[in-house]
Amino acid sequence: MWHNTRLLNAVATALYALLALAALGVGAMWLMQRPMFQLQHVRVMPMAGSELRHVNVPSVRANALVKLRGNFFTLNLDEARAAFESVPWVRRASVRRVWPNGLLVEVQEHEALGTWGGNDSGRLVNTYGEVFVANLAEAEDDTDLVALAGPEGTEQDVVDKLETMTEWFKPLNAEPVSVTLTDRYAWRARLSNGTVIEFGRELNDDDRSALAARARRFVRAWPQVTQRWGGQIEYADLRYPNGFAVRAAGVRFLTDAQAAVLAKGGKLPSTGNAAKKTNAAANNKATRSTEKTR
Repeated sequence: MWHNTRLLNAVATALYALLALAALGVGAMWLMQRPMFQLQHVRVMPMAGSELRHVNVPSVRANALVKLRGNFFTLNLDEARAAFESVPWVRRASVRRVWPNGLLVEVQEHEALGTWGGNDSGRLVNTYGEVFVANLAEAEDDTDLVALAGPEGTEQDVVDKLETMTEWFKPLNAEPVSVTLTDRYAWRARLSNGTVIEFGRELNDDDRSALAARARRFVRAWPQVTQRWGGQIEYADLRYPNGFAVRAAGVRFLTDAQAAVLAKGGKLPSTGNAAKKTNAAANNKATRSTEKTR
């Protein structure tokens, strides 16, 4: 009999505890739904070591706040973070609750390095080699964008090569304004001095070493090249194993008829339509001519 009473008391105590817990749960649920816990304040600030240039209240409101679901207690922070990372120019976001009805959002913006695939593509690439979509005009307000292009998935490779080429051509006081990796994995660049450079293919470490060696050879020879052909070198082909070819702007190549005129002491026409046609023909021929430097 004594054991039965003790068992009944234990059962009763357990039931009272369960009822108390249920009451607390109901009370907590009721309290969590109170208006005072509805999200009312969202503070957006830059992550440490960064600044915000493009993320603003209208863009946050239009792209992130409308996606938030729940209150201070029920909001899913992972979903909230994804909502803020959908805002144009936001690369990464961190979201924390602020008692009793606020959020603190720390944001890292994309830092645009260049366009990807041409201005018409509407895509930009950041300094991490990541492609994103944003207003091109806003990016151009911050910096001069480099034109970058390559097969899908090579964005980081192209950004790395841009950094390498920037170092290569510092002795020329020039820097790449466009870098392209073709579908055949050949590199091409245009420098700020107007020179277009063909580097050739790079499929392995041996190709990479050879490409770097050809670039160094070209840079070393640059003073002699410009002394002979002038400072406006339009094109340089570095794909030769023991040298390179260049094409200089404004270089005229005489036709056989023009050379015969000069040989007899005559003068070439300098005015009129005939001169224009002669110069046009000479320039067209010049664009097809190269000078190999060894």
